[in-house]
Amino acid sequence: MVKGKISKIVNDPVYGFIHIPSPLIFQLIEHPYFQRLRRIRQLGLTHLVYPGAQHTRFQHSLGTMHLMSSAISVLRDKDIEITDGEAEAVSIAILLHDIGHGPFSHTLEHSLMEKISHEELSLLFMQSLNKEFPGKLDLAIEIFKNRYKKKFLYQLVSGQLDMDRLDYLRRDSFFTGVTEGTIGLDRIIEMLNVKNDKLVVDEKGIYSIEKFLIARRLMYWQVYHHKTVLSAEFLLMNILKRAKELTGRGVDLFASSAMNYFLSKEIKYREIFNEKSGHVQELLLKNFAALDDNDIIISAKMWANGKDKVLSLLCKRLLNRDLFRARLQREEFDNIRLRNLKDRLANLYDLQPGETSYFVFTEMISNYAYDPDDHNIEILYKNGDLKEISQASDILNTAVLSKRVKKHCLCYPKELEK
Repeated sequence: MVKGKISKIVNDPVYGFIHIPSPLIFQLIEHPYFQRLRRIRQLGLTHLVYPGAQHTRFQHSLGTMHLMSSAISVLRDKDIEITDGEAEAVSIAILLHDIGHGPFSHTLEHSLMEKISHEELSLLFMQSLNKEFPGKLDLAIEIFKNRYKKKFLYQLVSGQLDMDRLDYLRRDSFFTGVTEGTIGLDRIIEMLNVKNDKLVVDEKGIYSIEKFLIARRLMYWQVYHHKTVLSAEFLLMNILKRAKELTGRGVDLFASSAMNYFLSKEIKYREIFNEKSGHVQELLLKNFAALDDNDIIISAKMWANGKDKVLSLLCKRLLNRDLFRARLQREEFDNIRLRNLKDRLANLYDLQPGETSYFVFTEMISNYAYDPDDHNIEILYKNGDLKEISQASDILNTAVLSKRVKKHCLCYPKELEK
């Protein structure tokens, strides 16, 4: 970190004043790549269920940077050596960790490009910025890729108790109004420590960790996997699927140039990530950096009045919040029920058999709150002993929290219930 007075601050509704730690970080925040995050909703279409959930990836990223500064300060007070260069680098790594998110965040992650994650795109953006700021992001990239010698720094960026998870639980709870997601954020950070180059939690923080894990599980099923949120997300995914299908057939659809790039091209992983992909990566990032929520919504408004009946119906449903009915259950849905719904839909809207699957379909969703194989949470006792959270906790059943819960989701138009 740069020593001396910090003059740049941001007033955040969750934490109050956030200080920007260094001139380089301020320059990165001001960069168009990062400013794009102002136009990408943190929770995709969740605002259709929780109207307050209008916050952005920009706000979230600033929040993670703020929490990183707090964590660094706490660890330094406990005599954990973190140099100024390391502090700035790990702050940059967390600040840019979501810069690769596309429109509506996770909703369209694999709709625009198959099998390319936002983390991989974030790395491409960081490498591009590192060329623009010659070599100044070298260490941040090493930390982000978990190749730096101090492994606990990577855990602050990506781990069970990383600053990403701590911020999104606190922030998403705040903006949705779902109080079950509230966590003892300040206490968790105050209880962080390092032992054997691993991020651990001091013994006095065990109850805050229990609350954190339970809150995370509740937020997933009450907010992130709320059945109406899922219905909206699947609807948007089907809109993009239909638009790409039509474009592939040669149909000329209204779209921004950036949007058209992703509709008309099949972007393959091996073409993007190979030694000779410099120009391809540059073209990809140029178009991706020009894409945000607005491109999708403007396109949907135009397509709603277009000639293709399927695309028009789907877009009107999204714009008017006429969402699918969503049913969740642990068992697979009966194929006869599915076929019956599709037949009724085909008669109702005069659709071809192949078109009904845009309106009647099933998806499988899953989640777990704690992964003991992914930098498991360890409690540090005063005598120096370490215990994994499931062994240290009196009440926490991590066997339940770490079990992947799978549910099947059936979606169909509400008018089929009449």
